[in-house]
This record gives sequence, C-alpha cells and structure tokens, in this order.
Amino acid sequence: MQKRRLFYFLICLLTATCLLQTACKFNPDVQTPGESYLQGEWQQDSVTMQKQLVNYSLYNLKFNCDSFFVQIKTFSKANTGADSCTKSGQWTEYAKGVYEQRNDTLHVRGLFCNANYSYKEPTGCFRSGVYEESFKVIKKTDSVVQFNPTSSVITFNARLIKSNTCTPKPL
Repeated sequence: MQKRRLFYFLICLLTATCLLQTACKFNPDVQTPGESYLQGEWQQDSVTMQKQLVNYSLYNLKFNCDSFFVQIKTFSKANTGADSCTKSGQWTEYAKGVYEQRNDTLHVRGLFCNANYSYKEPTGCFRSGVYEESFKVIKKTDSVVQFNPTSSVITFNARLIKSNTCTPKPL
C-alpha cells in the first residue's frame, strides 16, 4: 500500500513538473522581426474630402522590427480646448510601442510619448497613457498600404517614404 502511494505521488510530481515546464516560457531576449512589408517610414499625405471635414488627422508611421512610432497631426475647425494646446486648430501627438499582425488586422499598443520618444507625463495637453489601435491593412503596392482604423470610418493610404531592414536588437 505504501509503495502504491509513493508511485502515485511520483506520477503526480512528474506530471506537475512536465506541465510547468511546457506551460511557461521566457520571452525572447531580442526583438521579433515583425512584418517585412511594413519595415520603414509611411506617410499619409491627405484625407478624402479633408476640406469638408471638421476634424481629421494625418499619420506618419515608422516600423522597425516589431516596434512602431506614430506621429498624429490633428486639424480641427472646431474650438476644442485651450488655444495654448490646440495652436489655432492644429496639434501633434506621438506614441510608441509594439505591434503584431494577425491575418489582415494590425494591432498597435504602446504609450503616448513626446517627439523625442521620451515618456509623456499624464499632465498637460492631449492624451497620455496607453495608445491602442487596430487597423485593417491592405497592401496596395510595395510602396502603398491602406489603413482602415477600426475606431474610425475614414480609411487612409500611406506611402513608403523610407525603407529599412529589421535588425533585431537586444531587449
């Protein structure tokens, strides 16, 4: 009877050890390569019917391996706050983080930051904290990608203005 209990205990211990070893893994110590077709800097030049819109934004997206940096220039004909922030209806926000693509959906998640990539304190003008967005992406040509934000009905095209190759860096 004692041998049977010891046998069951060893089987349970072995099973638990195997489950723990296969269930957990360390994150890689280098960047992942990301999507090869996105590597580089992409510029949105205009928005369809932008002269008729009250608000619109233009995106400049940079992708390097699995990381992104976005500059969002917003234009508004409506008075939405203190003029010291909106500068007569124009302002720029920045965010950086990581992205991943599944099928035709690009998911970006990061933090709002300053133009020099430093973390933006939660005081002052505009948004701070987490930046998260999903885009349906369609590669039109090697140098044009269509982005359809899931949070907006305005689809935009971005053209490749500077290409780069991913060289994964240590984290």
